[in-house]
Amino acid sequence: MSAIHAVRDGTKKPSPPHHIVQPVKLALPFWRYFELFRKQPYACLLDSARAPHKLCRYSFMGSDPAAVYKAKRQHGVPPEGKARIEIIHRRDADGSTLDAPRVEQHLADAFDELRAVTETYRVKRAPNDAPVPFLTGAMGYFGYEAGYFIEKMPDLGKDQPELPDIYMLFMDVVLAHDHESGESYLSIVGRGTDAKGAQARAEALRDETLARIQQMEKDPPPEWTPPKAPAGTKPTPVEINAHFDEAGYINMVRAAKDHITAGDIFEVCTTHRLDSPLRADPWDLYRELRRINPAPFACYIHLPEAYVVSSSPERFLSLDRNRVAESRPIKGTRPRGKSNEEDEAMLADLSANIKDRAENLMIVDLVRNDFGRVCKFNTVHVPELLVIERYSTVFQLVSTIRGQLEDDKDPLDLIKACFPGGSMTGAPKIEAMKIIDRLEPVKRGIYSGSIGYMDFSGVMDLNIVIRTFVVVDGRCYYNVGGAVVADSDPRGEYLETMDKARALITALNNLAGGTT
Repeated sequence: MSAIHAVRDGTKKPSPPHHIVQPVKLALPFWRYFELFRKQPYACLLDSARAPHKLCRYSFMGSDPAAVYKAKRQHGVPPEGKARIEIIHRRDADGSTLDAPRVEQHLADAFDELRAVTETYRVKRAPNDAPVPFLTGAMGYFGYEAGYFIEKMPDLGKDQPELPDIYMLFMDVVLAHDHESGESYLSIVGRGTDAKGAQARAEALRDETLARIQQMEKDPPPEWTPPKAPAGTKPTPVEINAHFDEAGYINMVRAAKDHITAGDIFEVCTTHRLDSPLRADPWDLYRELRRINPAPFACYIHLPEAYVVSSSPERFLSLDRNRVAESRPIKGTRPRGKSNEEDEAMLADLSANIKDRAENLMIVDLVRNDFGRVCKFNTVHVPELLVIERYSTVFQLVSTIRGQLEDDKDPLDLIKACFPGGSMTGAPKIEAMKIIDRLEPVKRGIYSGSIGYMDFSGVMDLNIVIRTFVVVDGRCYYNVGGAVVADSDPRGEYLETMDKARALITALNNLAGGTT
């Protein structure tokens, strides 16, 4: 009998887990320790790569989870609203890793089942006991189409590549870092049939991980430098395929504007997908993207089905230890200039542009409405409105919305009320999503969804998946898009998407020796 079914049936279950949190002194930059994790099964790095920055205080990494949760929509197959669930139990009752993981597959509500698995593997502790916000819980993603588990939607485009809509890893080993204090922590969960066995397992995992850290510090891997084309050769830019050429994307924007003129929607986020070959290690791609375009919500995930390589600047949702929810939608983009003068001109244009400000304000209103469904009355507010943030390749217009979560709501309730992020849909959200489904020929998949963590204490932080590669079978898939409103210029919208693609394409070219 599986752990989750044992809990439901009321039969005997394993002893409560034993949890160890130990400060560790690290000699190398935190993110480089992912070399110890990345080749293990189901590895995840949540990397606050852009420092100093108010959003870049914490980074986390983990691998070899106790359990894996996946959910995939049914494509209209009955029963309506149910997902294909797969739960992979990777630890036995004594805490040891199973030679052959125990797999459950069934149909169920995706969010209810995720809540049940979370309860099965929960490590109970108060959030105020933690030196950092994530120590035990799940790391992973909610793909854009996870929204189809919340609202009934058409499902017209193709899944390509076909990946789970929700993918969560319940980690027993987490290495965490506080960039502000410089402190690092090793969090270990031991599981067993009794308290003594759980403690012994936790101590063994701790000692093993510390030994690996010490060994790496004795013989650290070399610093990352991108490959260079041989002397005398002309760099060849990486091949880029696209579902839309410029004319096709312009036609899609025009179709979106027709819906706005008809009064169906006020704003819609249209996107298109590019893909390129990758003849290199995805970890090298991440290291190069991190070098040229560090971001507050960067991440690298190694799954059996895919690698996710991301340099996202945008927070979708966070929930802190005081149960304050926050969202920071980005709407409004300008490319960085080639000089200080060009930068200042771009800043002035973005700051004063009525269209960009209107795009952002519409999403602020949408998020305030979403928060109002699960937050306490009169607590939803906007502490930052239309703030410009600088990144290596673009300027972005950002706002912040906060609210106090109702006492009877949990992180999954908050996600369901707000998912997917309004900055990636438009307003009104549901009608905009239906129009997106008709206009875009392939499903967005992980793109436009969220990546992050959900701590067992209730603390949560999720990004918006933008500036992201999904690598499957030697091919990189990456999407770019932008908001369309009544006065959008179709060609201008296309050019904005390519501004957003610049860092991704540059990383691919640098990795191939295509640029210097």
